[in-house]
Amino acid sequence: MTLPYERTDAVNNTRDFLYLLVDPKKTPRVSKQVREIAGNLLKHYPTEFDMELVTTGEINVFGIRDF
Repeated sequence: MTLPYERTDAVNNTRDFLYLLVDPKKTPRVSKQVREIAGNLLKHYPTEFDMELVTTGEINVFGIRDF
């Protein structure tokens, strides 16, 4: 079972990983296509501030999505 803090850490660590992929100085052997994909994902990825709101109970941070 995943605990809430583990889920939050996973989101934050994934954001950090995407930033690494975007930075050619930190990850020089990553292709341009992967950098572009990572950058596009980061445009809408939750920030640290968003994650703080989620952990404090602001449930409308991500909105409602119809499937």
